[in-house]
Amino acid sequence: MPRKLEAKKIFNGEVEFLFGAANYSQIPKNHFPEIAFVGASNVGKSSLINALLGKKVAIVSSTPGRTQQLNFFKISGYEDGFILVDMPGYGFAKARDKDIAHWQKTAFEYLTKRANLRRVFLLIDPIKGLKETDREAINVFNTLAVSFQIILTKSDKLSINERQNIESEISEELKKWPAAYPQILATSSSKGYGIFDLQDEIARILELI
Repeated sequence: MPRKLEAKKIFNGEVEFLFGAANYSQIPKNHFPEIAFVGASNVGKSSLINALLGKKVAIVSSTPGRTQQLNFFKISGYEDGFILVDMPGYGFAKARDKDIAHWQKTAFEYLTKRANLRRVFLLIDPIKGLKETDREAINVFNTLAVSFQIILTKSDKLSINERQNIESEISEELKKWPAAYPQILATSSSKGYGIFDLQDEIARILELI
């Protein structure tokens, strides 16, 4: 079976919302590998997760910053399955400072303590490029030696040349961070562009193909 078709099959399984955690103490231990998604609050994270899974599981809101906890989804498209973690957005959350600080603490604990976390996908709006809040997140990943990979969302908004230019700029900057996985994935949730590539990448991380 062709590789991408096999990866797609993995994501055609049942998707179950397990729980949302506002504190790290609420997250039970498990043996499932975990893949986390994080990014600025208006980067299109929920839309990408829904496109990736082919199901509307993450709430897409017109108000950025609605994800205020770590949400855990179990994907059962192969033997044991794996868990997708939707992390709170940053940089534009409409909330009190103490609430934002609390989410950040919970996210930091998750990144620090979660032994079965395989990779964090950091979502970037290619029109805006890397912002200071993105660099702050990257510095956290690098300090904690958490493997991360960049996904460009809304790539349909750019021409091929514009997208290639921003990819080159970000790739050059990524050389400074040892925890960065060098390949950048370009996606578009609305057009379906790059979704198979993302599925394929996750399947490789989980050593399923």
